[in-house]
Amino acid sequence: MPGYVRYVTRDTASLLAAVAAPIALCAVLLPFRSSLANTNVALLLVVVVVAVSALGNRWAGIVAAVTAALWFDFFFTRPYERFSISKSADLTTAVLLLAVGLAVSQLAAHARRLQVIAVTDADHLARIHETAVLARTANSALTVVDEVRAQLIELLQLRGCRFEYGTLMGHPPHLEPDGSVMVGRRRWDADRLGLPDEEVELRLFGNGRYVGRFLLEPTPGTVPSAQARLVAVTLADQAGTALESLWQAPRVA
Repeated sequence: MPGYVRYVTRDTASLLAAVAAPIALCAVLLPFRSSLANTNVALLLVVVVVAVSALGNRWAGIVAAVTAALWFDFFFTRPYERFSISKSADLTTAVLLLAVGLAVSQLAAHARRLQVIAVTDADHLARIHETAVLARTANSALTVVDEVRAQLIELLQLRGCRFEYGTLMGHPPHLEPDGSVMVGRRRWDADRLGLPDEEVELRLFGNGRYVGRFLLEPTPGTVPSAQARLVAVTLADQAGTALESLWQAPRVA
């Protein structure tokens, strides 16, 4: 909950800044309106949009871009203090200000997303590497199952996870190889809704042969990312290969 509160507070603050920062800059620049070229004003407003986009989210950047364009029109284009533009050069500058501001907001949001993915990728690659090493070196099927089960619980934020060895039974929702979730023949919107509120099947295969399955018990309200689900499938593939090579081991409970 504290993390959620911080997230909402930051987004709210960034939206407030998106509304207030452009007009505050315009108020500072207004006394110099007669001596300051409109193109320079537009460039300074772009700097504000960049700052809001970098600190906030995509919507804050969009609001900042629109607000900057509107106040540029209102204060710095003739006729002054009206939302209209008489000179074509000022109209072009206002349109470019809006376009550049919108583009910058999207680029900033994309850059933040790439940063998150890069950090997450490092963690996920470490998990995959650790499981691959275990799959090659373990001499007990139980060791592999316990390790992968613990990885899946942490990775997908599960309440629990159990392993079933042998024949498939029932038709629970299941994770597909591409990380999508199927409920019967219907694709579940896992990116928005998270995992279904029931056990979800993750099958294990070794050399094309069915080995067993993990039954995942989701935590209500959590939404594991598509990337996390793909890593879960990869871990299951590694476990399936390891268990197939240890086929002669005692049955795993």
